Amino acid sequence: MKNIFADRMQATRKSFIREILKVTQQPEVISFAGGLPNPGLFPVEEIMSAASKVLSEEGRSVLQYSTTEGYLPLREFIAQRYLKKSGLNIDPDEILITNGSQQSLDLIGKVFLNKGDRVVMEKPGYLGAIQAFSIFEAEFEAVPLLEDGIDAGSLDRILDGNSAKLFYTVSTFQNPSGITYSAQKRKDVAAILKKHNVICVEDNAYGELRFAGEDLPTIRNYSDYTILMGSFSKIIAPGLRMGWICARKEIMEKLIVAKQAADLHSNYLSQRIIHQYLLDNDLDGHIAKIKDAYGKRRDLMVSMMAEHFPESVRYTKPEGGMFLWVTLPEGVSSLELFELAIEENVAFVPGDPFYTDDNSGSNTLRLNFSNSDNEQIEEGIKRLAVCLERLMGNVRRANAQHGP
Repeated sequence: MKNIFADRMQATRKSFIREILKVTQQPEVISFAGGLPNPGLFPVEEIMSAASKVLSEEGRSVLQYSTTEGYLPLREFIAQRYLKKSGLNIDPDEILITNGSQQSLDLIGKVFLNKGDRVVMEKPGYLGAIQAFSIFEAEFEAVPLLEDGIDAGSLDRILDGNSAKLFYTVSTFQNPSGITYSAQKRKDVAAILKKHNVICVEDNAYGELRFAGEDLPTIRNYSDYTILMGSFSKIIAPGLRMGWICARKEIMEKLIVAKQAADLHSNYLSQRIIHQYLLDNDLDGHIAKIKDAYGKRRDLMVSMMAEHFPESVRYTKPEGGMFLWVTLPEGVSSLELFELAIEENVAFVPGDPFYTDDNSGSNTLRLNFSNSDNEQIEEGIKRLAVCLERLMGNVRRANAQHGP
């Protein structure tokens, strides 16, 4: 049978994380793999109340088709929150409601990317963005992350040498590394992108989840040629599948057309339930509970790693978000560690899928701390430490046998 599928599907891989999550469904597995918010913090009763109110008061209208742009009062709430939290003066007409951040990435890819167009990514970079842009057969350029954000000098040199269309970044509590760009790095990146006429796609899905340090301006604060993405998944609940894109009106016009072709509009009932929840509840108070819980989980995971991991293993200590990044000694494979760990019923994500080339990340891995309780973190890190010692011992013995 001849190949009936589009060429674009040949180069697009399944989500590595989604495949791993299938392995972690067994109740005995302690999973640090998924990028999952903690369900114990979902405002279930409040969402029930909001849904009941919306359906009882406006049931017929909220079950009808709606506008592509999204429910205007919800877009107005987002715009007002940007002004309050970041000093950004964004018009509600510059906001498009989407089915989570993943649809935002898909729409951006549709609007901007032809086959062979270049996208500059962080190294390591968010797997969901790599997958979304791969569908459009983009070519990737990867720029290393430093402790304070992307290597600005490397970014400038890469853009000098090619005609990239987009630079994609998770500038705050980056997925997968947990790294946050400094204020100076954000200014530098904005200036470099303006110099080369490259649009910044700033994914700020985790920006509200800061449990240490000071809030920082977005890159959008320094350049309105930044497409800013946000999400309710991390601050309310991911099952509602609700995110948004902020972009200049000439870009928004194209995004709306792409959205109409994709699904006409995002789930209107979810939009109305979220808006009612926001009217009836203290969002900042709810986020404060999430930040307190995640901060304690991160502190526990870091302290357990400091106590049990070999000293040669390095890891980030994020000030917010849901992830930290582990770097093993050279020659120690995170995929081999994963195989040992699964035997001990503990899971994580090896680093390879977060890289757009084939020669990076083999000794790195991502750990999620948000979706585990204290007992799971303590036991899971102990199990991982045992696997690490075993694997590193095997590597030492193999090296000794081969000699210098």
